[in-house]
Amino acid sequence: MDLFNNFDALQTVQQLEKLAKKPYNLAGPDALSPERIASYRTSVCGFDFLYSTQRVNQEVMQALQQLADEAQLVAQFKAMKSGTVMNKIIGYASEERQVLHTACRDLFTDTPLASKATDEARNQLTRLKKFLAELDNGSICNAKGEPFTTIVQVGIGGSDLGPRALYLALKRYCQKGRKACFIANVDPDDAAAVLSELDLSKTLINVVSKSGTTLETLTNEKLVRSALTAAGLDPARHIVAVTGAGSPMDDPEKYLASFYMYDYIGGRYSATSMVGGVTLAFALGYENFLELLRGANAVDQAGEQEDITKNLPLLMALLGIWNRNFLGYNTVAVLPYSQALLRFPAHLQQCDMESNGKQVTRFGKPVQWKTGPIVWGEPGTNGQHAFYQLLHQGSEIVPAEFIGFRTSQYQQDLAIHGTTSQQKVLANMLAQSLALALGRADENPNASFPGNRPSSLLIADQLTPYSMGGLLALYENKIAFQGFCWNINSFDQEGVQLGKVLANRILSELTEKEEGKSLPSDAPELALLKAAGLEKL
Repeated sequence: MDLFNNFDALQTVQQLEKLAKKPYNLAGPDALSPERIASYRTSVCGFDFLYSTQRVNQEVMQALQQLADEAQLVAQFKAMKSGTVMNKIIGYASEERQVLHTACRDLFTDTPLASKATDEARNQLTRLKKFLAELDNGSICNAKGEPFTTIVQVGIGGSDLGPRALYLALKRYCQKGRKACFIANVDPDDAAAVLSELDLSKTLINVVSKSGTTLETLTNEKLVRSALTAAGLDPARHIVAVTGAGSPMDDPEKYLASFYMYDYIGGRYSATSMVGGVTLAFALGYENFLELLRGANAVDQAGEQEDITKNLPLLMALLGIWNRNFLGYNTVAVLPYSQALLRFPAHLQQCDMESNGKQVTRFGKPVQWKTGPIVWGEPGTNGQHAFYQLLHQGSEIVPAEFIGFRTSQYQQDLAIHGTTSQQKVLANMLAQSLALALGRADENPNASFPGNRPSSLLIADQLTPYSMGGLLALYENKIAFQGFCWNINSFDQEGVQLGKVLANRILSELTEKEEGKSLPSDAPELALLKAAGLEKL
């Protein structure tokens, strides 16, 4: 409990509030000097982080270090990694769980911090390796003795967004003759569109649900089972389960194989567990999945550094807190200049907004300070032709986090007008960061750019399984650090539940023969059904 302190009780907060009254002016004369650009740079685990275009100076940086120390952010991070129950609200009913997604990748030492959870992760990896070997040697195949070439992951939320984002990011590394697809939305058109393009006889279905009761996932599983049966196939020879031990899905008679997920790993943090592992290892290969884990683990290790200039996820978290709580910016745009990271911002939307979109402290009291920002984004350069107008000249200031790689994945590029496409991508990324910071004065007010808008640049050599693992862990740990600082529980998601309850009330009405049998005649659910013209569907 000594680790838990309210944000407004931290003495450094008052100091930062004073500094925020006159923050660094990025658009001022010589604001971005070569010396500043060179010094506001840190390198961790193959990533270079450039933050001279943030509205900070050395006095602010020193205060942010003091904030991290006073809030014991690294101590809380170590406690989380070691198995302390961090998913709780003191004095109120809550999940009361450990938070051990980092244990899934703490595999590369003889002394993991949470040895029991890491042993369970190793056991699951051993089962996965054996399963993949049996697929490769033909011990597991379809009814005709043919190998499986496709895997379809059926899940939603954390059982979809992270694995899908990672697969798309690393599709370049797929094994020959292997691919993955995803079904998440309960909209039947999602499943129909995916299944219609597949040879189901050569397709594995990976159904992912911790509880084994997720409505959308079970509905889509039944659609898939129906499609397999209609194609003359035995679903039990095609469907794999990733679920909690003892759940309704933990049934060897219905599934070709089962892998386990654990209560101490939240859905949005589960991509490096079997939730992502089965599909990613099938498509990318077991060794590439291990490289992903190795990259994530390297960043987890860096997260234990007290010095914020050597602890990149902590530095990113503190800069975000400076922008959110002291400069008053309500949103952040994650802008990867890599088409492979197409769905990474969508994953971060869930990971960040489901984690830190909270209004009570870990003491169960209403927060008196701002918590998680709105997170959104799309890849550049496409985004430049879509929403960057608002970033540069809109009335809402949006801090931007640019992500780029010096080398492309496929190495298929041409020099056109003297530069390659990859050089054009990176030049655009750097230019956007400078344009947001410096702005441009013009006699024509419509052509004037105010500048002084903060951003950062995160750059690595190439998007590989290792660097993707590192990138994932950077943001996971950034989110956790911010939640610790705000003294909120970043690891539950009560806000997801109310809509589910009301949806079930509406569904119960649709299943009844007589109008108003399951709901009172004056229930708003019933009135809304009628107004929407849906009561007779």
